[in-house]
Amino acid sequence: MQFGIFGVGDVSVDPTTGRQDSEYDRIKAVLEYAELAEQVGLDVFAIGEHHNPPFMPSSPTTLLGHVAARTNRIVLSTSTTLITTNDPVKIAEDYAMLQHVADGRVDLMMGRGNTGPVYPWFGKDIRDGIALAVENYALLRRLWREDAVDWEGRFRTPLQSFTSTPRPLEGIPPFVWHGSIRSPEIAEQAAYYGDGFFQNNVLWPKEHVQRMVGLYRRRYEHYGHGPADQAIVGLGAQLFMRTNSQDALREFRPYFDNSPAWGNGPSLEETAARTALLVGSPQQVIERTLEFREHADGDYQRQLFAVDALGLPRSTVLEQIDMLGEVVQVLRKEFEVGRPARVPEAPTHASLKAAREARP
Repeated sequence: MQFGIFGVGDVSVDPTTGRQDSEYDRIKAVLEYAELAEQVGLDVFAIGEHHNPPFMPSSPTTLLGHVAARTNRIVLSTSTTLITTNDPVKIAEDYAMLQHVADGRVDLMMGRGNTGPVYPWFGKDIRDGIALAVENYALLRRLWREDAVDWEGRFRTPLQSFTSTPRPLEGIPPFVWHGSIRSPEIAEQAAYYGDGFFQNNVLWPKEHVQRMVGLYRRRYEHYGHGPADQAIVGLGAQLFMRTNSQDALREFRPYFDNSPAWGNGPSLEETAARTALLVGSPQQVIERTLEFREHADGDYQRQLFAVDALGLPRSTVLEQIDMLGEVVQVLRKEFEVGRPARVPEAPTHASLKAAREARP
């Protein structure tokens, strides 16, 4: 099972000091977080894609390319690659290039994006969000798997004998996760192709997550990719730890209360009890994370934690990553207890290559 950190790169005001980092400072801090994540033994670093304030990562491949040059082991991923407003040709070429730069340590998470004004900036209509996700991804798969593509669709100009460059490393496209919070159509899309499904359950109660993951698992089996318990599932969580749980609650509360997602809603304690918001001691975080098997309807492959958001200072985020490294050592052992041998690990470039070579 893979453990890692993911973020959206927001440039937010620290409500406890009124200070707001510059975009330069935030970019440099995120690069530092990625390096530390590898040093403490995490498996995945993922960053989102946004083109609107208050977010800074408009070019995740640039950020991840820099991280690739400064790390050796950690898998580089995205917490959103906008399949709707990006040209699939550009996605195919950018991420194949990153694959080569990173020696295969690359996968990506497709998402629609939920910020309406961004769509027209790229000549799209948010009302076409699902249709764009379906058509663009179908083309992307072909671009990675066929050397010359003839294609015509609804949302971009036709292609005639087109070859995207560079070709995927060793002929193996990056593994794709389809990320969704609330869209069953995306769970269906992931199941249809036998790809991974990442249910970002940070803001939603367990019952909703179970419905979405359950749908994906059933449809994965329906399409003949294997039994439902072999489907490739990832989950997210928001994390804040201190040695003493009361200190964690006290310190995180102003960030929670001032957050655009949580502020002016249910209390911190109510939200933490119902969702994947983990605020407490390391032992409490371990116990709560182990309960996520219920959310995922069984054993799953990837658990990512958001530790960098809401204006949290750089020093605090570094402390969280250090603590998470110790927590993950326990989680790895605990998640292996009772895990059926038939449940696969998260796909990597190496495992996908081995599977291809093992086919007759």
